[in-house]
Amino acid sequence: MQRYFISRNNWKENDVQIVDDDYHHIVNVMRMSNDDQLIANREDGKSAICEIVNITENVVEAKVMEWLDESTESPISITIVQGLPKGDKWEFILQKGTELGASHFIPFQAERSVVKWEPKKVEKKLPRWQKIVKEASEQSHRTKIPTIDTVFSTRDLIEASNNYDWKFFAYEETTRGEKSQKLHHFLSKISEGQSVLICVGPEGGFTENEAENFQEADFEAIRLGPRILRTETAPLYVLANLSYYFEEMR
Repeated sequence: MQRYFISRNNWKENDVQIVDDDYHHIVNVMRMSNDDQLIANREDGKSAICEIVNITENVVEAKVMEWLDESTESPISITIVQGLPKGDKWEFILQKGTELGASHFIPFQAERSVVKWEPKKVEKKLPRWQKIVKEASEQSHRTKIPTIDTVFSTRDLIEASNNYDWKFFAYEETTRGEKSQKLHHFLSKISEGQSVLICVGPEGGFTENEAENFQEADFEAIRLGPRILRTETAPLYVLANLSYYFEEMR
């Protein structure tokens, strides 16, 4: 059943009004009509099976038939901090990271980031990024849409990190030592309900200076297996491991 995230302004008790892009998708793509059903999500994470009762020129009106008791969100809150990558890799990370359970994304202007994102460019791109995570949330049947921040500097990131229970950064130097701790060692420290910050470098990885800054701010360096991963693969590797550890093993 098709799922849509509906703004709180379009809910009135058990009545729902669906507009804009979702209206277009229901009417012109799915070609739904009266009595067809869909799943509507509220911004607080609650969802319901709704039945279409009327379709006007620009509004789909539906009523709640059954409230659902769903549990598709990760038991931990995961923020992915991504060193700005080249090309369309950022959008790939947003889409797949949403499917794998990330709750928040922060683009990071790392020292080795080839691209430089000006505030005006970020402001212009943000609606597209928000659409990507919304559609990925609908496709993967999540009950909440991840949030996306503006571009952070090292100082911004370190200040924000104080709000997290655990903070890690993927550092390729940790894969070189035979006695380096495996990822399971770090995951076992985390408890359900806690918040986790995972930092991944751009194509060239983090510099020694960045690694020192992170460690001084109590970040822990982690290894992501014995191989060096691409920048767009690394956050997905972490998310997949977190999902398996907290959602499938327990």
